[in-house]
Amino acid sequence: MKKLIVIFIFMLVVNAFGLESNMEHQSKRLNVLILCIDDLRTELNCFGKPFIKSPNIDSLAENGLKFNRHYVQAPSCGPSRYAMLTGKYGSTSNNNALFFRAKKMKEDPASVPPSMPEWFKTHGYTTVSVGKVSHHPGGMGGNNWDDELIIEMPEAWDKLLMPVGEWEHPRGAMHGLAHGEKREKSGKTDVFQAVEGPDTIYPDGLIVEEGLKQLDMLAGSGKPFFLAVGIIKPHLPFGCPAEYYDIYKDMKLPAIPFYAKPEDTFIWHGSGEFMQYNRWGKNPNIDIEFADEVRRHYASCVSYADAQVGKVMKKLKEVGADKNTIIVLWGDHGWHLGEHHIWGKHTLYEEALHSPLILSYPGMKNTGSETNAIVNTIDIFPTLCELSGLEVPEFADGSSLKPVLESPEIESGYAVSYWGGFQSIRSKNYRLILNKNGDVRLYDHRTKEKETVNLAEKEPSVVQTLTTELKTRLNNVYYSN
Repeated sequence: MKKLIVIFIFMLVVNAFGLESNMEHQSKRLNVLILCIDDLRTELNCFGKPFIKSPNIDSLAENGLKFNRHYVQAPSCGPSRYAMLTGKYGSTSNNNALFFRAKKMKEDPASVPPSMPEWFKTHGYTTVSVGKVSHHPGGMGGNNWDDELIIEMPEAWDKLLMPVGEWEHPRGAMHGLAHGEKREKSGKTDVFQAVEGPDTIYPDGLIVEEGLKQLDMLAGSGKPFFLAVGIIKPHLPFGCPAEYYDIYKDMKLPAIPFYAKPEDTFIWHGSGEFMQYNRWGKNPNIDIEFADEVRRHYASCVSYADAQVGKVMKKLKEVGADKNTIIVLWGDHGWHLGEHHIWGKHTLYEEALHSPLILSYPGMKNTGSETNAIVNTIDIFPTLCELSGLEVPEFADGSSLKPVLESPEIESGYAVSYWGGFQSIRSKNYRLILNKNGDVRLYDHRTKEKETVNLAEKEPSVVQTLTTELKTRLNNVYYSN
């Protein structure tokens, strides 16, 4: 009997020591903070736009590494966020790719690899989503995007949060203007707006307030956390508090490059998402003064989003988590501001695929640096795993960016993107675009014409090389139409 008691006590001590060691190991792991910003092109001071006021994102760049050539996998919210959250190429056109993934999980769970937050969750992290992180703000479906039985990313989040305030539901907040105004009919909703008041008169103010509350709780929990905060602006309609518009209201902006409608309309579209709003009878493609006013309001929304980033960074420091947190700032895709006569996304031109990516982490050696390496959104998942000391998932289509973080002078790489019946690959010098009918466009970014002159017939060897690379990379697409 005494022998059994001794063995029992010994096992308790061993288990307690193991539990303590595991808790200590978890507490030493780096946290992850991802800041997702909707429709944010590289319209930032730190990305070479000195007329933009973006001090908080600029400060993050000064303390991290700025990726000058980061490209998204799709020029639309849903499939781009799918790629970021799974590390995999997704549907070539399905804007609700995450819902499609959720359906597959119900039908055949073993066939669906874990998402990034789920991967961190299974490794002991508390995972929290606030705002627009997946396709819908709050990550749910249903008529108003608040049906708890329809989840975009099952098993991913310990908390899935979307404060809605006066906007009543996530659908109302997504396209909300000041003081609870919801977009019921696009034609009756102003395309831009600036109203006097605090940041909370627009939905992002509430999203970030909730994000700050979550940071307070997570920092004191004793567990590593994976927190994603999704800021909606500068998504349409371009509404923000007047103080941000006041920065730009009298500003003369630089000319719009490649403003003319292209003769080759291979991937051109008529800016339907933008044109559906109330524009007071004006068209930015024929009215340059109105075009500049649209650009000023977009810039205002960028500065508003930047202010929200500043609040999160300040709170991170207040709670002491800045010393052990990996920070990622990511724009889910670019946005045309008149280039090629387009106002919006949904193309495979550079303007719609190029977006900001900034990464910072404790002990980083090359802070304040930048890199011209070509990188993909799908690279974020394996990168965060490696930096956190987690196993890098073999199922991810992307590659860890740690070599670039350690050697920013690297300039090689390819970026693959897709939309509708089109596929594209970006190399250091070229962009190749193919459609399902076999038509080809090749653009040389070393020329002043850039993506306005097709060189496919003049450069057949380049077309062949890039086509082979493109097809190889998309050969194992997880979902395709």
